[in-house]
Amino acid sequence: MNLYHILGAKQFDRASLEDIFSLTKEMEQVEASGGSDRYKNKVMTTLFFEPSTRTRLSFESAMSRLGGKVIGTENASQFSSAIKGESLEDTIRIVSGYSDVIVMRHTDIGAAEKAAAVASVPIINAGDGAGEHPTQALLDIYTIEKELGQVDGLKIGMIGDLTYGRTVHSLSYLLANFNNVTIYYVAPENVLIPPYVKKYLEEKGIAYVETNDLEQVAANADVLYQTRIQKERFPSLEEYEKAQGKYVIDQSILDVMKEKAIILHPLPRAGEIAPEVDLDRRAAYFRQAQNGLYIRMSIIHKCFEKLGFVKNK
Repeated sequence: MNLYHILGAKQFDRASLEDIFSLTKEMEQVEASGGSDRYKNKVMTTLFFEPSTRTRLSFESAMSRLGGKVIGTENASQFSSAIKGESLEDTIRIVSGYSDVIVMRHTDIGAAEKAAAVASVPIINAGDGAGEHPTQALLDIYTIEKELGQVDGLKIGMIGDLTYGRTVHSLSYLLANFNNVTIYYVAPENVLIPPYVKKYLEEKGIAYVETNDLEQVAANADVLYQTRIQKERFPSLEEYEKAQGKYVIDQSILDVMKEKAIILHPLPRAGEIAPEVDLDRRAAYFRQAQNGLYIRMSIIHKCFEKLGFVKNK
């Protein structure tokens, strides 16, 4: 069977990104016109072993707007047979029989690949531990292009938890498809960007800089991509406290930013963006979250298109 899985950001090249973004613009119009009944006989399962608000609900909303049905659980680690000792592979084999596509978030890096190896329907990776979050990165790039008109040539600062922050890993990989991009990594010493991400960028010829000077980055960047310090992923409270609160976007950062720069955040936030920043037009993170609906409508369509459920768009 010709399955189209969304497992990681490295699977996308420039042409496939442009195709998805073109389709996403169409999906904005579909949603604005009241949705579609294109997939009224299709079922999506959301299988989330970790908590989620935006990702799970935007996928469910996307499927609903395309006319499909949604089943699943938001706490599969507790409310599925996983608590009885069932393997992930067996869970996926069973759920594949009930679904036309599975959206999965898991605690373990590489879980999506394990699921795809045994699934009889498309698997969409909605986050695998500290590994990747490819659909978030797709909506991030889409937002940057929508807000600034381009991605080529931009300077992008990524701030916060860069070790466990799966969104910055996937975003870094996607940015490698663009020209003359410079990435600035700003992080506490105990959550630096992993060596394997830097190695990938070096192989792709993408310039990056590691620095602890947030103000300088803010003055030069076109995009500030802030992330939460993820308390749940740290090995100890002591390590978490070393990183928490070190880099905050507030009025002092707004004062040095470019007039046409934007601030993004995958959300949720936990103090790393001050509330007063919300009132600044450069704060694009709520618009970014809304774009997640359109991107995920597009992704669902692409999965079904590969299966031959639709012809054309």
